[in-house]
Amino acid sequence: MGLNVYQVDAFTDKPFFGNPAGVCVLSESVSDDWMQNVAKEMNLSETAFLKKQDDGYRLRWFTPTVEVDLCGHATLASAHILWEQNYLSRNEAAIFHTRSGVLTAKQTDDGWIELNFPVEQESEATSSKGLLESLGVQPKYIGKNRFDYIIEVSSEKEVSDLKPDFTALGMISCRGVIVTSLSESKDYDFVSRFFAPGVGVNEDPVTGSAHCCLGPYWKKRLGKDNFKAHQVSERGGILKVNVNNDRVQIAGKAITVMKAELLCSDVQRT
Repeated sequence: MGLNVYQVDAFTDKPFFGNPAGVCVLSESVSDDWMQNVAKEMNLSETAFLKKQDDGYRLRWFTPTVEVDLCGHATLASAHILWEQNYLSRNEAAIFHTRSGVLTAKQTDDGWIELNFPVEQESEATSSKGLLESLGVQPKYIGKNRFDYIIEVSSEKEVSDLKPDFTALGMISCRGVIVTSLSESKDYDFVSRFFAPGVGVNEDPVTGSAHCCLGPYWKKRLGKDNFKAHQVSERGGILKVNVNNDRVQIAGKAITVMKAELLCSDVQRT
């Protein structure tokens, strides 16, 4: 009998939209190399690996090429699977122990999943050599947090029309680049896209962790705490964002689109 692995579309309630993530719930410890190989085989922006511990779950995230410190959509997908597959009851919070500390998720009364993540404050920065050229933008603002650059541009159209040079962008020393603007729709406060070719993901369809920075950034710009955000990638995704001191509540929906069984005989136990 192999291990089940699920593919979940996060930050959407429709299949084939939002951001697909792999989720694998482990019954025993496995090697880092094995998890990295599974993530490479899944070939999604992130695959999450969960292992039960006394007060929650150890959670790790892998792109096809590296382990990452923080990932929103694969955390949302993980919480969704824990409830859907009855690892947790519907009224239990999901508690995750991660490289970015303890993260939690709960289900709201209106059917959304709310993540509780740390704020990732940016500060004004100068452009790294080649950054703006690789994006082809004229920025209104450039900032940087511990993971990513954040660049504000003048219009939603400019965000939507971006066609980065991913080879050049992959040479920039950072996890990724957030490009954002005010929304032209009354339905949303701001829009964004996220590019991370340096960690094997040219464009991430919907990026929860980027909103740990986008939330406080737009709070400073707009003077409010609550937002509805639209990541305007090809697949697209919708997020609710609430900034509360040093934490950000990021809410979205999720739907399971695939279940498979890993038949690997060598699980490389640790």
